Amino acid sequence: MRRGEAATTGGSPEPWRIVERTGSVRSLHGIVPGPRPRRELWVMRPGDGAVVLGSGQRPGLVDATAARRRGLTVLRRRSGGGVVLVSHTDLLWIDVLVPRGDRLWHHDVGRAFLWLGELWRTVLTGVGIAAEVYEGPYEPGPWGSLVCFAGRGPGEVFVEGRKVVGLSQRRSSAGARFQCGLLRRWEPGSLAGLLGMPPGRRGVLERDLAVCAGALEVSESRILEALTGALDTETLVP
Repeated sequence: MRRGEAATTGGSPEPWRIVERTGSVRSLHGIVPGPRPRRELWVMRPGDGAVVLGSGQRPGLVDATAARRRGLTVLRRRSGGGVVLVSHTDLLWIDVLVPRGDRLWHHDVGRAFLWLGELWRTVLTGVGIAAEVYEGPYEPGPWGSLVCFAGRGPGEVFVEGRKVVGLSQRRSSAGARFQCGLLRRWEPGSLAGLLGMPPGRRGVLERDLAVCAGALEVSESRILEALTGALDTETLVP
């Protein structure tokens, strides 16, 4: 796909529209779907970097001086979860929109993620990576309420026990906007250094994060090609 390209997948009465969006992390998070959403997949192309807090987290969790030194904005997203470091080098960011009443819509917030996790598992299988989808209830563990990739949520995808795709969700009367982050780079020390905590506790966090998640060494183009190919409506029904 070229930047700014829009496309639809065939073979279904409910095709997906695939759009590339560019802008700052703040502006991309702030995009509001239209009043009549349809199935869409947004490939997000942030032009900057940001430390993004979950909706319930306090800005004081982040060391503002450390973030500023690295040229990172600190902002909060509307969906829940923990801190995520967002940049084009750290994360492949994909948003998936599903209208209410669609076959992929589920009234249960947790179960609503499961079809999406299976989609990502299919994508990774397509590029030669064996992955598993977590289907249990949310398990934050010791650090999940602080750092997104330290916990386990329904639909999230793991390779050899380490999270590689994190998910969050915004819901409205019109539908659901799923935000997907596939790790392209995972540096626990770098992330821990952005958080305002005593050095000793930061060291424990860094050690624990090293085994919680992992980056995938696969080109973005291969992932997007596999993702586009996996958008087959008949295989996505929960």
